[in-house]
Amino acid sequence: MTYVIPLKNITQKIVAEKIILLLPEIRICCIMQIADKLKCYHCGDDCEDTSIALAEKYFCCTGCKLVYEILNENNLCTYYDLNKTPGTKQAGVINKRFNFLDEEEIARKLITFKNKNEIHVTFYIPAMHCSSCIWLLEHFQKIDSGVLISRIDFLKKELHLVFDNTKTSLREVAEKLTQTGYEPLLSLDSIEKKETKKANRSRIVRIGVAGFCAGNIMMLSFPEYFSSGKNIDPGLQYFFSYVNLLLALPVFFYSANEFFIKSWKALRHKTTSIDIPIAIGLIAIFLRSTYEIVTHTGAGYFDSGSGLVFFMLIGRWFQDFTFDSMSFDRDYKSYFPIAVTTLKNGEEKEISVNDLKVNDRILIRNNEIIPVDALLLKGRASIDYHFVTGESVPVSHEAGENIFAGGRQTAGMIELQVTKEVSQSHLTQLWNRSSSKPELSRFEKLVNNISRWFIVVVLLIAFGAGAYWWNTDTQKAINAFTAVLVITCPCALALSAPFTYGNILRMLGKRKIYMRNYKALEKLADIDTVVFDKTGTLTKNNASQIEYEGDPLTDDDKQLIYSLARQSSHPLSKLLSRHLKTERSYKSTDFNEVVGQGIEATMNGVHVKAGTALFAGVEEKNDNRTCVYIHINQHTKGRFIFFNSYRDGVEQLAQGLNKLSLKTTVLTGDNESEKKNLEHFFGNCEMRFNQKPEDKFACIENLRQQNHKVLMIGDGLNDAGALLAATSGISITDNTNNFTPASDTIMDAAHIGKLPQLIKLSKSAVTIIIISFIISLLYNLVGISYAVTGTLSPLFAAILMPISTTTLVLFTTGVSTLKTKLCGF
Repeated sequence: MTYVIPLKNITQKIVAEKIILLLPEIRICCIMQIADKLKCYHCGDDCEDTSIALAEKYFCCTGCKLVYEILNENNLCTYYDLNKTPGTKQAGVINKRFNFLDEEEIARKLITFKNKNEIHVTFYIPAMHCSSCIWLLEHFQKIDSGVLISRIDFLKKELHLVFDNTKTSLREVAEKLTQTGYEPLLSLDSIEKKETKKANRSRIVRIGVAGFCAGNIMMLSFPEYFSSGKNIDPGLQYFFSYVNLLLALPVFFYSANEFFIKSWKALRHKTTSIDIPIAIGLIAIFLRSTYEIVTHTGAGYFDSGSGLVFFMLIGRWFQDFTFDSMSFDRDYKSYFPIAVTTLKNGEEKEISVNDLKVNDRILIRNNEIIPVDALLLKGRASIDYHFVTGESVPVSHEAGENIFAGGRQTAGMIELQVTKEVSQSHLTQLWNRSSSKPELSRFEKLVNNISRWFIVVVLLIAFGAGAYWWNTDTQKAINAFTAVLVITCPCALALSAPFTYGNILRMLGKRKIYMRNYKALEKLADIDTVVFDKTGTLTKNNASQIEYEGDPLTDDDKQLIYSLARQSSHPLSKLLSRHLKTERSYKSTDFNEVVGQGIEATMNGVHVKAGTALFAGVEEKNDNRTCVYIHINQHTKGRFIFFNSYRDGVEQLAQGLNKLSLKTTVLTGDNESEKKNLEHFFGNCEMRFNQKPEDKFACIENLRQQNHKVLMIGDGLNDAGALLAATSGISITDNTNNFTPASDTIMDAAHIGKLPQLIKLSKSAVTIIIISFIISLLYNLVGISYAVTGTLSPLFAAILMPISTTTLVLFTTGVSTLKTKLCGF
């Protein structure tokens, strides 16, 4: 006996299967049919075998079931609540696939940082695709207890992990990622190599299919065009109509599928997408045309629909081509204005970090950032990895040990041998990581607010226009409905700010003005107060008249002072070391630098101090001069007097800031000896002397509390706290390694006179974006007002939409380029 029972849920199916076991003579025909429709709880694929189940949840394979068990054991099943069937199908059991990661030589190519207990690594995860993926990977430490930190870069599909290598290993991390469905793509040969973008072959094929079919559909529709459907043999008319239907199938189901796929993904994730109205328009054209042909009530609109797809794909290809040709991914190695001191044949030379090669020898002074992975050769290394790990306790290294990029030396000068070429992208990643929690910019907030309602309003207008014309003219109704959906586009709103800021940042980078991100440029537009550090910022690091006053110095004394001064990166130390440069230097022990006070060390059994009178333990002469006092073995020798030389462009800088009506303040750790010179440049602006680093920080904090937007400009050495406290901070570099995580911008000292132009450029960028927003909104308003009349062909709308977007992008790029050049950059 055979029964057909409609089963609506899994419970009924289980009951039916038990009936079969008890009463084998009864056949229930729909059991297999229902089983075919059973979906995997993890990945959504069909379940061929219903025996793979757990807690009334069915899986297509043991791999998917294993992933669920792992997530369930670690209380991570929220992963399934964020999106339905968010996982990917599992390939199978891992069997020694990642054993090669236990090889130290191979692992070193992937690891970006390593100390005794901590390893940093970045994986590329191709399977990352939705909010569930992000949530799970950011909670990966629950799956592997050895993982300390997990960060996601969704756009790049990168996973940045920090793990305790005493609890887990690189191989185990890779295996557990694979077990949960997120296998890392490991390509050791491609590390630090640029790959040129290849043309999207799939899109080219889709364009070709759409063009071929659209051309033939239009050709077969010529009799309909010329006769308006009259005086045509009905047999031929029906034949041509069905041929058009067949030709339309690959257009709508192959060429146009990217619109449908993107729309479906957006709806699944409960977000909006510009592809949604396009997809609805195409579906409306296809269904209406199919209905007319099948019912013999008309010829349909396959010519318009296929042409629409053809031109939309061409438009998107042209947009991609335009965007790629204006790629604003800055080449960090070319633009980063950081130099490092190399040592070759006993000669010291400043070169760009980009020019460093493996086996080059470099000198790192106290408080300088180590820009490359290197081997310690000489000196006492005490590395502060706060920049990398967040831990500020210095780590000691002995000669022969590896030191990773991103650490700051805190115990005098060391000599290193480069083991890996510089990774500017790694330094920049660290720089961005050191910034505060990211907030949306004003334009991102505006675009988000507009986009939230844009699609809804467009759909309402489209349905309203279609309904209005439906009873009067069906052709107009379909034209109006489709044209409204196609011609409107919020893309220009979303692209205006990135392309304007991106283009300006790219051009500034070529002039050695490097910004952390576009928000740094946006913040500059709001500045109303500018605060300067004097020494090393307004004054030159490599040019100053120096006089000595005190007991005569022997050659040995000069060698001792030179050996001490060359280890510090402070501007006065650099000037003093250049002034006293000798052929030989002493190795130091117990080097110590007190920020804003001075330096000391023991060399050749002699203890030497150099710094302020208080630090050196001598009586200060109140003659308001910039001095460095020298104390050797409990004996005061004398002092070096510095006559500052101001940078070229300081006068231009002061005049430009005055024209912008910006409040100016100068902070310096020196005495009032330079007050007259500063007044010559800046007039009666606020000046504070004898300022310690904590005083500078307090001054910035006080201004911020008064609701001022403060720009702090310093050398990044003893004013890092003030740079960090300001609304925006600029670190001035002068062919030195002044890279600091505290600043938003690193500027070559040669361009300090152009700071007013930089502020004006930031304000102009805001104006350009606002104008492009207005143009975009006007375009959409005019386009919609014309489209609702029903006289605008969807085909013409498809041509206008990508042209309008590309035109607006060209406008923002062109105007921002022109404005940047007019500002002198």
